Amino acid sequence: MLRLFLRRFTKAVLWFAGGSVLLVLIFRVVPPPGTTLMVERKIESWFDGEPIDLQRTWKPWDEISDDLKVAVIAGEDQKFPEHWGFDLGAIRAALAHNELGGSVRGASTLSQQVSKNLFLWSGRSWLRKGLEAWFTGLIEVFWPKQRILEVYLNSVEWDDGVFGAEAAARHHFGVSAKSLSRQQASYLAAVLPNPRVWSASHPTNYVARRAGWIRQQMSQLGGDSYLLGLNDSRRAPWAQ
Repeated sequence: MLRLFLRRFTKAVLWFAGGSVLLVLIFRVVPPPGTTLMVERKIESWFDGEPIDLQRTWKPWDEISDDLKVAVIAGEDQKFPEHWGFDLGAIRAALAHNELGGSVRGASTLSQQVSKNLFLWSGRSWLRKGLEAWFTGLIEVFWPKQRILEVYLNSVEWDDGVFGAEAAARHHFGVSAKSLSRQQASYLAAVLPNPRVWSASHPTNYVARRAGWIRQQMSQLGGDSYLLGLNDSRRAPWAQ
C-alpha cells in the first residue's frame, strides 16, 4: 500500500511539475485570460450577495505608460531588475521586524505577486508559500523581466474588481494606460499595498505623501531610461 501510494504521489507531482512548466511557457507569449484572484473576487461576491463587475483589458508593453512601469518598480520592488524572484535582504529584514511583534511586514517581490495572483489563492499557508516559490522560480527562469512586469501590470488589482493598468487608468482617471501622467502613475503605484481601501483618484494625505516619495524615487532611478536594460540586469543567483 505504501509503495502504491508513493508511486501515485510521485506520478502526480511529476504531472503537476510538467503541467505548470507548460502553463508558464504558454503565458510567456499568450496573454493570460484572467487570474485566480479574479476568480476569487467573483466567488466572494456570490457569497456576499453583492454582484461585482470585473474590469480588465489586456494591453501589451508598448501601450502602457513608462511612468507607470517605473513607478511600480520604485514603490513596490526596487531590486526587481536584479533579483531572481526573491529579495533576500528584504526577507531577512521582514523576519527581523516580525519577530518584534506588532504589524506584520511582507517582502514579496513583483515576481512573487505575479505568481500568486496568476496561479494561486490568497492566504498565508505553508503550502501556498511553497507553490508561490515554485511558480516564482519558473517565471524568473522562463520569462524576461519585461514580460514579468507586463503581466503584473495587466493583472494587479487597483480597486474592487478593477484589474490591470488599462482598467485602472479608465476607472480612476478616465484615460488610457498609455496616457497616464507621471503624477497619475505615482498615485496608482502608491495604493498598491492596499488598493481596496486606498484610492488613486481620491487619495488620503498618506497616499499623496507616498506618491510624492515614489516620484522622487523614479527620478533617482533614472526615469524612463531605467527600463532600457531591464532584461539584461539580473546578476547570477549566487551573487545576491
